[in-house]
Amino acid sequence: MSRKPSRFNAVFRRAALPAAALVVMAFFGAYAVLGPNGLLAYGDYKRQLAKREHDYAALDARRATLKNRVALLDPRHANPDMVDELVRKELNVAHPDEVIVPLN
Repeated sequence: MSRKPSRFNAVFRRAALPAAALVVMAFFGAYAVLGPNGLLAYGDYKRQLAKREHDYAALDARRATLKNRVALLDPRHANPDMVDELVRKELNVAHPDEVIVPLN
């Protein structure tokens, strides 16, 4: 006995493939908006980039300061004031008539 397919089954079979395609597209669309690399994460990436650029600028300034201090201590032409400052700091010495003002 051959059973005739019902109208519901025929409609279901015709709609199954487009419905599955819509579900897949909805999944990828939601992932594009809400995922870790989606549109909502873009603002967070911009904030992280701004913070890291600020940190890099601070490190760059610190590097420039250290580079200057190294240049002042070059053995061929050392800056006498810098050498005196470092010797007094490392050896913890001062003249009796000097006043020491801690900066920290």
